[in-house]
Amino acid sequence: MGRILGVGIDLVDIPGLQRRMDRSPGLEQRIFAPEESAYCRSMARPIQHFAARFAAKEAVMKALGTGWAEGIEFRDVVVVRDARGAPAVRLEGEAAARLVGQGARVHLSLSHAGDTAMAVAVIEAREDRDGGDS
Repeated sequence: MGRILGVGIDLVDIPGLQRRMDRSPGLEQRIFAPEESAYCRSMARPIQHFAARFAAKEAVMKALGTGWAEGIEFRDVVVVRDARGAPAVRLEGEAAARLVGQGARVHLSLSHAGDTAMAVAVIEAREDRDGGDS
């Protein structure tokens, strides 16, 4: 087990996100990667999945310790699915640059119920193979 570098959590009001997306048609393209949009739109209730991914982006930014600042953009955090179908994160741009050289990985959990979606992100630095942390 590695050392925890950061933890982030975020909650999203699903109807509120729906209203923002309805008012601002370009918002989806500014926030979500094409593969995220395609996944969400393939689901029975797309807005729940958009909201969970929005929460994930915010949670990862909080775990990085940057929020929206320091050159990190929403599209630098891409929610994907791993080989088992579980949510995972692919970092790009400045978000990826922050973790290069640390051998870090992001653990992600998403959930939605009723009018709320949430995400928790934990950034873990893997320990050296020899067991030390030098």
